[in-house]
Parts: sequence; structure tokens; C-alpha cells
Amino acid sequence: MSLPDMHAADPIPETARAEIDRLLQSGDLFRYTAATDAPVALLEAEFATLMGSKYALAVSSCSAALFLSLKALDLPRGAKVLLPGFTFAAVPSAVVHADCTPLLCEVDDTYRVDIKDFAARLPNADAVIISHMRGHTSDMDAILSLCDAAQIPVIEDAAHSLGTLWRGQKIGTLGRIGCFSFQSYKMINAGEGGIMITDDPDLVARAIIMSGAYEHNWKKHPVLQNAFAKHQNQLPLYNLRLNNMSAALIRPQLDALPQRVQDGRRNHDYMADQLNASPYFTVPAPLDGEERAPDSIQFNINGLDDTAIAEFARTADAAGVKVQVFGQSADNARAFWNWQFIDDLPDLPQTRRMLMRACDVRLPVRLTRKDLDAVAQVLLDAVTKVAATSLTEPA
Repeated sequence: MSLPDMHAADPIPETARAEIDRLLQSGDLFRYTAATDAPVALLEAEFATLMGSKYALAVSSCSAALFLSLKALDLPRGAKVLLPGFTFAAVPSAVVHADCTPLLCEVDDTYRVDIKDFAARLPNADAVIISHMRGHTSDMDAILSLCDAAQIPVIEDAAHSLGTLWRGQKIGTLGRIGCFSFQSYKMINAGEGGIMITDDPDLVARAIIMSGAYEHNWKKHPVLQNAFAKHQNQLPLYNLRLNNMSAALIRPQLDALPQRVQDGRRNHDYMADQLNASPYFTVPAPLDGEERAPDSIQFNINGLDDTAIAEFARTADAAGVKVQVFGQSADNARAFWNWQFIDDLPDLPQTRRMLMRACDVRLPVRLTRKDLDAVAQVLLDAVTKVAATSLTEPA
């Protein structure tokens, strides 16, 4: 069977073309040139409505949204921000950029926050970022209960979770702030870009000014004006704005999101059934109340040592399917021990063990069942071949 191109992006909807052509003709790419109805402003209004939130601020990346969220919380310099030990390096980087200190907690074999370890570290934290890494939702009931009791604000890093539900509520709306990504490998593709949502007018006012709404450009945002006035000239400007062209690419994709979520979940679950049939693979099941919106699949390898796991990845890659084993790369940005910019980097042995056998494969939502069968066969053949020469046995 022929293999699909697993890394090609989906085309931008044709409906974006007229607006893109208009922007090319006008050169009106800066979000604050127009008095009203700039594409970025329209995107913010539409995204807030989509999520059921009061306010949205579109910025240059999800990392920028996380950074601005921390700055908008007005945390003291050096404040400790608790986050999972399994996330992308940009998340602790945003913490460092915000003059705060990353505090890492353990993650279990399902790629979710270890609640016991989280609770033990929470008393040392001033804020929390929960990364729903690769779209896996941690036990948000437990996390929010602990944080509410301690009066610690929660930021959701929902870069991989647009369209995911937790007990019927949209991921990104559970914490004080939710941050999303429009980078090309996410559900909505603008190449780069991000957005933050909140119901707190003062918080979003601070973030808007710091994002680069200099002078009185904040008046073009539909937020209570008295939320802005006290911050005029009081906050630094970081110029993390989104441009109108990116917004024009994003807006027509919002309507397609429900179908993309449905297709992504169908593809993931179909592939999971095939991989779980092998004794060498385990795809973690969703938690009770979790409805995911996946565009990739993660699975753990059982019964093979580190050398054999590396050989499995090489064998699959040679056959046409790229497998990322998070802990096997010397410089993987998702392996916490590579975050050498963090002082006093913890060991996190449980998270380390998981990362050494946790695999990641992209599953674009456009894939057909025939495509999925071809990908699954490569993975199954590769692990069977490697296991036949290995001395270890599946658990």
C-alpha cells in the first residue's frame, strides 16, 4: 500500500482568497490601521464567540499568549510557575521570558499530570500552566480544585486542544486564561499565530496593551474602556501582535473546525484499535469525561529496551512513517532534560521513563481509512521485526 504524505498541510479554504486578494491590493496588513472591523479584530470576536468567552486577544504565537498571560497576572519577579514535565520547550521558555521560574512536576504513562506529585509541589507555586500536551487532558477537576483552594491562577496551554471537551466544557475555558496555537501542525493553520481567551476584563486589558496596543489603539478593542485607562503608559510594550493576513487565513477555517475534530477523533480511534492489538503498543485511553480533538497519535512501547525502541523508530522511518520517540533524541525540545536554560532542573524519573518509550506519529485529519491502514501496517511490521531480534518480551 502507498503511504500518504504525513507532513503536508491541508489547503487553506478557497473562501479566504477574496480577503487575501483585498489585503494584497490594499497593503492593509497592520491590525490597527482600520478604525473598525480589521480582520484581526473580527477574528477575536469570532473566536470568543466560538469558545463562549468574553474576550480574546490574537497574537503572534501561543508562546506569546502564554508569556502575556503571565505578565497580565502581574506576578512578582521570580514567581514560581508549576507546569508538567512533559510539554514543549516554548512553555518553560515563556515562563523564563516573563521573569518567572519554571517548577516542573511529574507526568504519568498516559502523558498526563501526576496529581499526587502536582499536589505536593503546588504549595511552592504562584501560578500554574497546564499543558494539554498533544491534546491529552489531565484530571482538570482535581487540578482546579487544588488550585482554587490555594487561590493559585491556572493558565491552560491548549495549543493542541482546540475542539477538546472536558465534561462538556471547552478546553481553554476551564482556567483563568486559555492559550491556543495556529501553527501549521495544529487544527487551524496560519503558519504561525496564537490567541488567548479570558472572562477577566482587567487581565485582558493588561495583555492587550502589552501585546502592542500603543497610545490609544486599545480603544479599538471591545473591552470596558475603564479597564484600560489606568494602565495607559504604565506597562511595557512587547509588540506581539497578529497581522491581518494571518487573521484572513484563520477566519474561514473556524467553520470547518467541528468537522476536523470529528475526522481527527475518527482517525485516532481507528488507528488506536489497530496499534493496541499488538502486545508491544499501548495507546492510552481518554479519561472519563474527555472528548479529544487529535491530529496525531501517541503510544507507548512495551517490552523493548532503549536500543530496540530506537531501532523500531529507524525501521518505521525507513519504511516511510516518521516516528518521534520523545526521549530518544539528543536535542528533542519535548524532553525536559534538554531545557538547560532552567536552573536547578529536576530529575523527574517517572516522566523520564515515560519519554524514553513514548512515540508520536502525525495523523492529519484528511487521511482516509486506506491511508491509516498503510501507516498502521508499517508500524506493526516494524515493531514485529525489531521484537524478533530482541531478547525482551512484551509486558
